[in-house]
Amino acid sequence: MAQRQSFTQKWFSLQTRQETFAGFLLIAPVLCGFLFFIAAPMLSTFWLSFQYYDLLSPPKWAGLDNFLWMLDDDRLHTVLRNTLFFAVFAVLGNTVLAVVLAAILNQKMPKALQTVFRAAFFFPSLVGLVFVAVVWQFFYHKDLGIINYYLSKLGIGKIPWLSSASTVLYSVIILDIWKNVGFGMLIALAGLQGISPEYYEAAKIDNAGKIRQFLDITLPLLSPTILFLLVMNSIGAFRVFDSIVVLTKGGPGDASRSIVMYIQEVGFRDLEMGYASAVSLLLLALVGIVTIINFVASKYWTFYE
Repeated sequence: MAQRQSFTQKWFSLQTRQETFAGFLLIAPVLCGFLFFIAAPMLSTFWLSFQYYDLLSPPKWAGLDNFLWMLDDDRLHTVLRNTLFFAVFAVLGNTVLAVVLAAILNQKMPKALQTVFRAAFFFPSLVGLVFVAVVWQFFYHKDLGIINYYLSKLGIGKIPWLSSASTVLYSVIILDIWKNVGFGMLIALAGLQGISPEYYEAAKIDNAGKIRQFLDITLPLLSPTILFLLVMNSIGAFRVFDSIVVLTKGGPGDASRSIVMYIQEVGFRDLEMGYASAVSLLLLALVGIVTIINFVASKYWTFYE
């Protein structure tokens, strides 16, 4: 009996070791990718933020100088305002429109028509962002653009969409919403279709109208999906780069320059890698703060079945 128990323990121990080793082999590619492409760059950025480094000479200790520099950097303050402005309106626009479109497509309609609408709204999400920005650059053209053409037909003067500091950020926001709202719509639609129809049947018995059903049933039960959209849209908004580079190049002046654009210019054009790393940490902190605020605030408006 003792020999049998000893053999079983040895066999189990060997099997456990083999399974553990096999598990590590399976996660090794993902773990290596995380270490080399996420963890190592983050640690390097943190280290460089305390250094003077121009890519041409060895790094020198800077202490908190790079962080103190941010307090007096007027251009950084401008791009921060631009990024926050873009983030607020792009996130709200993407999230609200995604929920509204999903609610419309969730209504009873012919399946073929529903499929066409889904494809039409989701298609922009599949198109390359650079291509989209080039096309919208033509749409926004002051003299030849299709938008100003139809505005002139309505008796509205031509709007300098990309050449005026007062309109350029709105132009980028409209493009961003057009490009990304379809993806959020599909996520919201999946959330809507996961709501049990029993709730709506009970509401009909109580003579609740469509608007009351939407406010009292749909929105509360869809709130976890809305939270997900808010977090994902917020992270994406703070990382905006490609569309601005192609559409406006940050102009006019710095009117549409984002913080990611500024980091790229400071680091690779001005060779201020230490300062660029410090600004990158600021961006990371902003994204983290916004995400935490979303999750903390969600306790008061997010409901689960």
